[in-house]
Amino acid sequence: MQKDDLMNSSGISFLFSIWVKFFFLFTPFFALTMFLSITKEYTEPQKRKLAIQVSLAVFVLCLIMFFFGNIIFAVFGITLDAFRVGAGALLFLSAVKLVKTEQPVLSPSSDEDVAVVPLALPVIVGPATIGALLVLGAEIPDVRQKLLGCVALVIAIVCLGIILLLGSAIERAIGRRGIGILSKITGLILAALSAQLILTGTLHFFTGEH
Repeated sequence: MQKDDLMNSSGISFLFSIWVKFFFLFTPFFALTMFLSITKEYTEPQKRKLAIQVSLAVFVLCLIMFFFGNIIFAVFGITLDAFRVGAGALLFLSAVKLVKTEQPVLSPSSDEDVAVVPLALPVIVGPATIGALLVLGAEIPDVRQKLLGCVALVIAIVCLGIILLLGSAIERAIGRRGIGILSKITGLILAALSAQLILTGTLHFFTGEH
């Protein structure tokens, strides 16, 4: 009984830690800023429809990256540790942009394709996010943990979708400036994640660990 409880506790802890990483990798408040800019002329039903389309597009893109990281590394002959360092560097650049620069504004559009480009890719799932997803998927070999990681990914995407669906209400409650502040806080967390990726990759390279 105690062993089962420990495993359950460990599983919940792992699920939560992976969910937090995925959630901040999606830079949800930066994505919300872009979403609000594009949908400025949209009706509420149109905004809800687009939010669902974006979430589905992100789900498909992320699922591919999460499960096929090892295959992609093998095809290109790239080690996981080298990719950790590369992805960490890209993530750090993204974090700096979130913290230091003003949020860009995209022009409103009635084109439904904006759900995939530019909202899903590259606003939410940009190069840094793709790299981190490939690394997170590849460094989890255990099937049970892989499934928990997939559940965490789905929960993170659902949370992102809820933020987009409630975008107008959030904007009314805290304003664009408040959303910008939350984006900068996200940037700080991404900087920490990027440092962890780089340090882990460097340490494993010198010690020969995998």
